[in-house]
Amino acid sequence: MVMEFILLGFSDLNFFRLPFFILITFLYIATVAANLLIFSLISLSSSHKMKSPMYIFLSHLSLSDILISTTVAPHALKVILLGNTSMSALGCITQLYFLGAFTILECCLLTVMSYDRYLAICRPLRYMSIMNTKLLHGLLTYSWMVGFLQPLITHTLILYQDFCGPNVIDHFFCDVAPLLELSCSDRTLVDIEVSIAALFVGLLQFLFIVISYILIFYSIFHMSSKAGKEKAFSTCSSHLAVVCAFYGTLIILYLSPSRGYSFSLNKMLSLINTVVTPFFNPIIYTLRNQEIRLALKVLLCFKIQKHEVKQI
Repeated sequence: MVMEFILLGFSDLNFFRLPFFILITFLYIATVAANLLIFSLISLSSSHKMKSPMYIFLSHLSLSDILISTTVAPHALKVILLGNTSMSALGCITQLYFLGAFTILECCLLTVMSYDRYLAICRPLRYMSIMNTKLLHGLLTYSWMVGFLQPLITHTLILYQDFCGPNVIDHFFCDVAPLLELSCSDRTLVDIEVSIAALFVGLLQFLFIVISYILIFYSIFHMSSKAGKEKAFSTCSSHLAVVCAFYGTLIILYLSPSRGYSFSLNKMLSLINTVVTPFFNPIIYTLRNQEIRLALKVLLCFKIQKHEVKQI
């Protein structure tokens, strides 16, 4: 039985290994710092608007981005720098579980955020009565519970798979498809469960987001005021951009056939999904959101004034 797996990572980097390592290191540090800044701004801000459901959902999304990157990036950096590296079978399964949990968590958060934007734009008069504290906490609980409970089914089935060799994974982290390629057991049940999970957790929630935005755009286009249209669109454009980037790579990664696909394409898409997208999410929200920019300016002014007082 296989007790450890060998991760090949990016075996064809050659002279670009060190620059690539520096780039991914920068992206990871910037991702954690930027998302932690947004999380802190929302959590510590005294502004009434920053306590609204939209920003509370955003703070959880930032935390989810940090967790996704942290699950993958540190070991990926080790693989990039040293080349082929080993990981215990238990460590591989653990990484696979937490990556699945945090990815599903992000899917659920993006879905509930689209529902929040639908209520705010299409049902503005009833928004506060519908999106009350009870529903807000219920949607957050739903997101975290589905994120951590659903992967338990998949990983329980994977634990019953036999891995009797080879033990080489052509990836920079333990992902479902390349790991199952090494199984010497009948993987039909696992493939069916992964497909069902992708359908209900991924595709159906994505369709819910699409329908929500169809209704949102319908309401925006029927607004009489140009200023009202611009304000309504600005409140959902950031979320829509994040949804397109996140779900675009997920659909290609996990809803395509698992056998016979290109591992090189899979590695690049996985890198985008776990490192690049979490890096751009806070940038998108900062550039498009006036409240975030205002809170950041207040924080910077406070730090400058505090520094000046210390000097005096």
